[in-house]
Amino acid sequence: MKQFTLESSQKNVLFGLMGLGAICLIASYFVDPLGAEGHHLRFWTNLLHNSAFFVGIAFTATFAIAATITMYSGWHTSFKRIWESMSLFLPFGLVGILIVGIAGKMGIHHIYHWMDNDAVANDKILLGKSGFLNMGFYLLAIGFGLVWYFFANKFRTLSVQQDESGNDPSYPWYSKMKVYAAIFLPIAGFTSAAAIWLWLMSIDPHWYSTMYAWYTTASWWVSTLSITILLLIYLKSKGYYQEVTEEHLHDLGKLLFAFTIFWTYLWFSQYMLIWYANIGEETIYFRQRMGEFPVLFYGNLVLNFVLPFLILIRNDTKRKWGTLGFSASIILFGHWWDFFQMVKIGPYKAVQEHHSESASHGHGVGAGTHDAATGHAAETAQAGADHVAHAAVESATPAMDALQKTNIDNFFHYDSDLTGGYGLPGLLEIGIFLGFAALFVYFILNRLEKASLVPTNDPYLEETLHHHV
Repeated sequence: MKQFTLESSQKNVLFGLMGLGAICLIASYFVDPLGAEGHHLRFWTNLLHNSAFFVGIAFTATFAIAATITMYSGWHTSFKRIWESMSLFLPFGLVGILIVGIAGKMGIHHIYHWMDNDAVANDKILLGKSGFLNMGFYLLAIGFGLVWYFFANKFRTLSVQQDESGNDPSYPWYSKMKVYAAIFLPIAGFTSAAAIWLWLMSIDPHWYSTMYAWYTTASWWVSTLSITILLLIYLKSKGYYQEVTEEHLHDLGKLLFAFTIFWTYLWFSQYMLIWYANIGEETIYFRQRMGEFPVLFYGNLVLNFVLPFLILIRNDTKRKWGTLGFSASIILFGHWWDFFQMVKIGPYKAVQEHHSESASHGHGVGAGTHDAATGHAAETAQAGADHVAHAAVESATPAMDALQKTNIDNFFHYDSDLTGGYGLPGLLEIGIFLGFAALFVYFILNRLEKASLVPTNDPYLEETLHHHV
């Protein structure tokens, strides 16, 4: 069993991409269509977007380790060190989420509207949710991530110790792993949902979905499978992982296909239930994305369902490195695209609405300066009109015909601020993604150097070496 060594050429490529990502992240602070008035929103949303995306991949890798142990599964043993290495990335990604949260509480950005005490005091909905949407629970969610890391580190440590224990037929370290796995799974199920609500769903604090945590976790999991497939294909091309056969890749391809369909099922279920209920505070989430960001909205379905479905539905495409790797690449980018629309749209719309309100208030002040009596009357009338309009929006249920209609011109005439990192990923966003991905891959490869690529004393070693479909 060949030991992995990280070559200098591989380091140079990965460090180069990490440097590119860092430059693009810094540039996004200054190259922002919303500018300083938007509190450099492009930078902060990019940091949150990529940190949350890769933290989730590390989490689902940890969950996969625990689930396969509990299920007495062994077919994946030959490449499980990749999942172990992924899982140890958790604290690095959590740092990014923590920085975003602290900066938000300090008023440096306004991604999380509920972090503004004045806004909460004047908003009945946010006030009602303040028992959960607060900085204390946000920090608690970071603590949840550290709990995940504790278990991830335990699984990795015990796995390596099992290798070093010799041919003890009782497999003492693996037995301990089963105990930790049984403890971790229910903890992970609850805490991951709470973290998702705080880090991602609360970006649109007036909106909610009971399907959101499932949907997000499914997106993380198919991304984990995609990176696993891409790394295995690359490492096999370099002469490593000869123990991983076409049968293993075929099974990974089937999982990728199955959970792509599962993600689509969750997407449809979430959309269909909101469409059917026709409640204004729910439908606004999809109405904004369909009507104002159609390329982003429909591109999500094309990348994450249409293309993978058409490619992976054939049995032989899951046995060919080329088509399987191509599908994994599309899906990985597609779910990063999915997280882009989760993170970017809510803060962008909030800034736009704030600017509109400021302009409207400024107009009223000008009229008051010209003629105090007339200005006061106009301001009162405007306030009354705003109140009526606000009440209508809050109470009226939007017609779903309007939700279904999309302005076709938006496909071809995006405003400059939308193409500049909000309505569509710009070049800076692509560079940041490559940088984060390079950091993630470097971390994995660095950990793969620390132990045998294939566990040498795992109880399921023989099963994985003779695995067939």
